[in-house]
Amino acid sequence: VALDNRTGYILALVGGRDYSDSKWNRVTQSVRQPGSTFKPFVYSAAVRAGHPVTELVDDSPLNPPVIQLDSTLWQPKDYDDTTLGLIPMRRSLYESRNLSTIKLGMALGEQTVIGEARRYGITTSLPPYPSIHIGARGVKPLELIAAYTAFATLGTRVEPIGVVRVEDRQGDILWQPAVKREPVMDREHTWLILDMLRDVVRRGTAYTAIWRAGFTHPAAGKTGTTDDYTDAWYVGFTSEIAAGTCTDGPR
Repeated sequence: VALDNRTGYILALVGGRDYSDSKWNRVTQSVRQPGSTFKPFVYSAAVRAGHPVTELVDDSPLNPPVIQLDSTLWQPKDYDDTTLGLIPMRRSLYESRNLSTIKLGMALGEQTVIGEARRYGITTSLPPYPSIHIGARGVKPLELIAAYTAFATLGTRVEPIGVVRVEDRQGDILWQPAVKREPVMDREHTWLILDMLRDVVRRGTAYTAIWRAGFTHPAAGKTGTTDDYTDAWYVGFTSEIAAGTCTDGPR
C-alpha cells in the first residue's frame, strides 16, 4: 500500500495476487508479525524519554535469560548470530540489532513501548512481553504503514482514506471524508528518529536494496523479517509518500 503523507489518501493498494483466487485483503484484513519494522516505536519511546541517539546500548545476550509463561527460556539472537557489545542507539536501529533493542525496550518498560505504538495508531493486541520490542506480535499492515507517515511529516500521523468522495450522476458531492491528522510527537524529536531511519537506507539493512540499487532520492524506512523469513517487510517513505510491503517467505 502507498499513502499520501499529507492527506492519507490511498494511492495504491494490492491486497493479494488475484481477487478471483482469494478475496482476502491482506493489507486491511490480515494481522502479521511486523518483525523489525516495529522497532522504530521502541526508539521513539526512548527519544521521547530523553535518551540521546548517541547513547550506548548493550548488544549482548540477555543475562539472565527471560523466562516465558511456559517456563522455557527465551534466548533471542540476531540473524547473523553475532553480538556487538556497546553500540550507539542510532547504530542499533539502522543495523536492526535485536538484543540491544530488547534491552532498551525492557529498560523503558513494555507498557511504555505499547503506549508509544498506540500513539502511532497501532490498535492490535500487544501483551507486555519483551518479545514485542522486536515485533513478535501481529499488526495490521495498513495501520503499520500509516504509522510511518508521522516520521515523514515530522510528527503528525494521518488516517488512511480509501474513498475520496461519493458523487451523484450530476457530479454533485454527496459525501466526502475529512482528512484526519493526529499529532504524535514534536518536530525536533521526530527529526531524530527520521534521521536514524534515513541511516537504514544510507548505510543500514536497506542499503543494498535501496541506495546501492540506485534509488538516491531522499528517503528513509525500515526492513523487517520474522522467524524463518515467514514474513519479509519493508516500509519506506519520502516527504510525500509512505509505502510498505509484506511478502510471504518460505513456509
